[in-house]
Amino acid sequence: MDPVRSSTVPTQYWHRLEDGRVQCDLCPRLCKLHEGQRGFCFVRARENDEIVLTTYGRSSGYCVDPIEKKPLNHFLPGTPVLSFGTAGCNLGCKFCQNWDISKSREIDTLADAASPDLIAQAAEQLDCRSVAFTYNDPVIFMEYALDVARACQARGIRTVAVTAGEICEEPRSDFFEYIDAANVDLKAFTDRFYKEICAGHLQPVLDTLLYLKHETHVWFETTTLLIPGENDSDAELDEMTRWVVENLGRDVPMHFTAFHPDFRMMDVPRTPPATLTRARQIAIDNGVRYAYTGNVHDTAGGSTFCHECGTTLIGRDWFELIDWNLTDNACCSRCGAHLPGVFEPHPGDWGSRRLPVRLRDFATQ
Repeated sequence: MDPVRSSTVPTQYWHRLEDGRVQCDLCPRLCKLHEGQRGFCFVRARENDEIVLTTYGRSSGYCVDPIEKKPLNHFLPGTPVLSFGTAGCNLGCKFCQNWDISKSREIDTLADAASPDLIAQAAEQLDCRSVAFTYNDPVIFMEYALDVARACQARGIRTVAVTAGEICEEPRSDFFEYIDAANVDLKAFTDRFYKEICAGHLQPVLDTLLYLKHETHVWFETTTLLIPGENDSDAELDEMTRWVVENLGRDVPMHFTAFHPDFRMMDVPRTPPATLTRARQIAIDNGVRYAYTGNVHDTAGGSTFCHECGTTLIGRDWFELIDWNLTDNACCSRCGAHLPGVFEPHPGDWGSRRLPVRLRDFATQ
């Protein structure tokens, strides 16, 4: 097995304060730490008078997923993606659906260790077109994610970031330099929701979306988990989708997904499918060309239609591709309109399979 660096490595974005504390400058939380303290994310800590990442090279597990599960509908449809995360998070979402990972304080449970090159090697041998940093936010394990991304790039494998977008300006440019695609979690469109439900702020997320659109070539899509009574009003959905069209353009795909009771919001009911359909229609009415529903069985809401003639370009039943009417250069086979995104000449056939893998099985191959 190729060597794995120490699980604790120095980081770049921090500075010392006059009062003796050290401030982490990675995300807008700007944690100010005394020696031995950990930041809100729990994985970045002050050791020996500097900020270190304590989970380098360690994961909560690896799994091959359909790329549509990230969700990304316009990035290599039908292909498998090797997915992994670590532990901790720089937000405190009360509805977190991966709370056992993102809220973990048991760093020693991250027993699955792998070097960046081993991850890239495994992805190549599994015929994955991409590697996804997911389950918890890759911003907090930026140094590890970037080393993995570089190793993947060397083997022609692309990388995907599933992120809430809460990152400061300077590290943002470094983080996305080696990222090929991203799904940004636009959790709501009010600062109240971010403050009260997520312990965060809306503006840094909007700044990240603007940066991705106007200063990078990263393909990105957004996801909003609609929670009954919290972020699902017509007025908020109208404001959000209008902002997306005006600032990001009509071609950025938006996913509206269903909430289920979890973590600290067990008393909130599931999202009715009609809410997702309503959100999708509001987005379409405001000019969003590609609006999707998720976490429900909705073939129409999960499929991609030509914005010119209405032809079903990519039919989906959950994560299965059931129809494909794109030419080799990603144009509508009926009218020739181009479909924005990153596509191969032919769709993948991974389907809805979920395949847990152990990277140590690839260490001697």
